[in-house]
Amino acid sequence: MRYAILGGSFNPVHLGHLFLADTVLSALDYDRIILVPAFQSPFKPGGLEAGASPKDRLDMLAAAVAGDPRLTVDDCEIRREGVSYTVDTLEDIVGRYLPRGKPGLILGDDLARDFPRWRRSAELAEKAEVIIARRFLAGEAAYPYPCRQIANEVMALSSAMIRERIAGGKGWRSLVPAAVRTIIEDRGLYGLGEKAPGGKPEEGGISGELVVRVENAARESLGTGRFLHSRNTALLAWDLCRRFGLDPRLGYLAGIAHDMAKPLREETLLKLAVLDGGGISRLERKKPSLLHGRAAAVLLRERFDIHNKDVLEAVAWHTEGNIDMGPLGKILYIADKIEVSREDVEPGLREAGFSPGEGTAAGDGGEALDRLFEAVLAETVTFLESKHIDLSEGTLRLLEKMKGKNR
Repeated sequence: MRYAILGGSFNPVHLGHLFLADTVLSALDYDRIILVPAFQSPFKPGGLEAGASPKDRLDMLAAAVAGDPRLTVDDCEIRREGVSYTVDTLEDIVGRYLPRGKPGLILGDDLARDFPRWRRSAELAEKAEVIIARRFLAGEAAYPYPCRQIANEVMALSSAMIRERIAGGKGWRSLVPAAVRTIIEDRGLYGLGEKAPGGKPEEGGISGELVVRVENAARESLGTGRFLHSRNTALLAWDLCRRFGLDPRLGYLAGIAHDMAKPLREETLLKLAVLDGGGISRLERKKPSLLHGRAAAVLLRERFDIHNKDVLEAVAWHTEGNIDMGPLGKILYIADKIEVSREDVEPGLREAGFSPGEGTAAGDGGEALDRLFEAVLAETVTFLESKHIDLSEGTLRLLEKMKGKNR
């Protein structure tokens, strides 16, 4: 195979890096680009790269290239530690990758002018095909060594700019791959800290990376319409959690996962549901599709190692309800029933659900959430009764609880 090497601090890797790699692959006859993150750059003396550890930068690169076989990441300079020189990295990569022909060495035009002063630069120019990409110059320039210049489009984007935007509270999330954004948020890199949506996950809590894994699994297993319903439910659950003082990340996770077992066969639903120890009712045996929430909760626990009690109960009980539902369970029930793609939702009910108005004030015991939940439950029961659909035991017990509360 023919390889080209793109080195740098990648602090963080951004869309400009990936666009440059893609441009080289499209314009020149290379099969794969090797991204090599520096442990410490010889061009940026003064210690390790600020804002992210070598492991953070390596993890972000690995996340950025996922699913693209044209790109790979090599950690040779991080394993080597200290300052690495390009000639040493080139020799290491040639010895391990055994490329066909000279490997490419991609430089930005900001570094190309100083290339003759690099360590053993003449040897580098002989052993590699030096590829110069535009970063600042509008056209080609003359260089005193053999090289190829590519007329790539210039993205006005740099890692330093992204770090500055994060630290300054400015928009940055669209400038990096989504998986990289999640790592930056989870780890509070570059001074982001508690400014990340949902805040840092608590120890043993739910990370953004885990939420993305669950969302991808739901997207792969569900049809497009059902997945969009799940995401709309997740978004509304996020909003309701913020309104009522709960962790919005937990609401999003419960919403995105609540229907992930919907496509499973009835016998699979039955096998999964019994693993939660709750038994199977007569109605559930007659209509196993009612078990999809409980099955989804088991999948979250067994496949994704999620043990957050509030999330698992919310997902398990979102279809039938339960008298022991906590605030997160009520929020998921509401969001599932009135999200924007649901048809025939009573307008006043949707308005109450989407209103940014009253939340959980100190001392009200969650009464605002309870009022909204009871209204949605009553509307759902009315609809089921109009269709002559049997109510589950969980729903009937909830109704009895509501009647006793309102007497």
